[in-house]
Amino acid sequence: MKQTKQMSESIRLGMLLAVSGGFMDVYSYIVRDHVFANAQTGNMLLFGVNLSEGNFTMAIHYFFPVFAFALGIALAELVHAGKHQFLHWRQNAVLIEAAILMVVAFFPLSMNLLANSLTSFACGIQVESFRKIRGNGIATTMCIGNMRSGTQNLCHYLQSKKTEYLRDALLYYGIIACFVIGAVIGNFAIRFLYEKAILCCSGLLVIGTLENRLWRIA
Repeated sequence: MKQTKQMSESIRLGMLLAVSGGFMDVYSYIVRDHVFANAQTGNMLLFGVNLSEGNFTMAIHYFFPVFAFALGIALAELVHAGKHQFLHWRQNAVLIEAAILMVVAFFPLSMNLLANSLTSFACGIQVESFRKIRGNGIATTMCIGNMRSGTQNLCHYLQSKKTEYLRDALLYYGIIACFVIGAVIGNFAIRFLYEKAILCCSGLLVIGTLENRLWRIA
C-alpha cells in the first residue's frame, strides 16, 4: 500500500524554520538584552546565577522567557487538538507565531522583558509543532540534539558504510547550518532595522504558510 508523504516534515520547510530559529535567537540576544529566545538552558542557567546572587530583577528577566516558552508548547498542543480547522493545524501554529513576532517588532527597548517573553512563546509554538523532518526527530530552534543525532549517524555510517546513515547525518548537520545562516542573516538585518529586524523572521514564517503543497495531512 502506497503511503502518503508527510509534506509538513519536508526538508525545505525544515530549512526555512531553522533559519527562522537562528534569526530569533540572535535577535533576542543582541537587541533584547542578551536573553535567548530558543536556548532555554542558557536562560535557566542565568536565572539560577542571578537568583543565587540576590539579583532578583535580572532573575525575572530570564525566568519569564522560560515560562513563556512552556506556554507556547501548550498552545501548540491546543491548536493541534482543535477541530474543524480551515487550515492545516501547523499552518495555524505558524501564522500565530508570525503574528506574535510582528507585534514584537513594534515594542520599544523599554519593553524588552515582554518582547523576549513573546519571542520565546513563539519559539515554543515552533518547537512543539515541528519535531520531525522525513521521519527524523529534528529541532529547528536549537542545535544540541541535532548535533548529537548527526554525529551518532555519522559514526554508524563509518562503522557500517550504510548510506542511509550518511544521509541522515547530512540532514542533521544541514539543519544546524541553516540555524547558523539564520543567525548570520539576523545579525545583518539588525544592523539596518534593529528592533524591527524581527519582521524579516515573521515574513519567513508567512512564506512557509503560503507553501500550500507542503501541507497535506495531519
